[in-house]
Amino acid sequence: MKSGTDYDVIIVGGGPAGLSAALLLGRCRRRVLVCDDGNPRNAASPMSHGVFTRDGTPPAELLRLGREQLVPYGVEVRDVHVTEAQSVERGFQVVLAGGTVLRCRRLLLATGVVDELPRIAGIEPFYGRSVWHCPYCDGWETRDQPLAAYGHGHDGAELALGLKTWTDDVILFTDGGAPPSHEHQVLLRREGIPWNEGRIARLEGSGGQLERVVLVSGEALLRRGLFFHTQPRQRSLLAQSLGCAFTRRGAVKTRTLEDTGIPGLYVAGDAARDLQFVIVAAAEGTKAALAINKSLRMEDCPAPNPPRESPFAVPEAEPAQS
Repeated sequence: MKSGTDYDVIIVGGGPAGLSAALLLGRCRRRVLVCDDGNPRNAASPMSHGVFTRDGTPPAELLRLGREQLVPYGVEVRDVHVTEAQSVERGFQVVLAGGTVLRCRRLLLATGVVDELPRIAGIEPFYGRSVWHCPYCDGWETRDQPLAAYGHGHDGAELALGLKTWTDDVILFTDGGAPPSHEHQVLLRREGIPWNEGRIARLEGSGGQLERVVLVSGEALLRRGLFFHTQPRQRSLLAQSLGCAFTRRGAVKTRTLEDTGIPGLYVAGDAARDLQFVIVAAAEGTKAALAINKSLRMEDCPAPNPPRESPFAVPEAEPAQS
């Protein structure tokens, strides 16, 4: 394998969290490399919503602008997949696809998550157009339309109840999975939301527009949009291989400023939070960058009477996620 050059910080992932962190670290005159393999979570979405000053901007355009604004600060961006990472003396070593080995003093993982589509025949052409996972991102576009909520048990019922924010016409589909609890059934009836426990055979429609949810029984229910609840998974195994702790929902546990508790390792964005929005990911990237720069400064310019805490440490204003 080829040996590479050293960086202050390597950021794995070039989405909102990674690019936001790179921007602040570049302004702090740090030598930064962003590695991105070009598989954003929202690639199927035509527009990003709920993003301050950029509502309705295509996701690819947001990333283009983010990269463009790194240029004045000398931040390097490579379109490459990081295959391995390990802790070494005074930092980390990462291996890129193709075998290049690079070393850095701090490592930020902004690798995101992957949404698991429900296993329903015909769902792919509708994803990002009339099938979504986030009503806060796409609910406005389906307001006052007949909608389907797809999910099991507690999470499915809560999704269906939440969709009442945008429309009065909601049906919950459990697709043979766990039905709503008795308590949720009371709430669903009160809100006028029926639930259907039958297995779904397929989705039908044209041009990316959902029109019908067809059950195995042959019954077809007219719907103009479907929101689903499934548990997203980590896009990368790097956090696991580096020894990070995880929440019961599969997010990386981090502290106030995205510190993982592993010296020099930070995780920001969807990989580390249950609240997964573009604007939140960007904010977490900025928080991680602040903590990283502070730790580098403490390491380079130790105080005359050094504190007992490690230079990697950051203030802990709240407990780690559970």
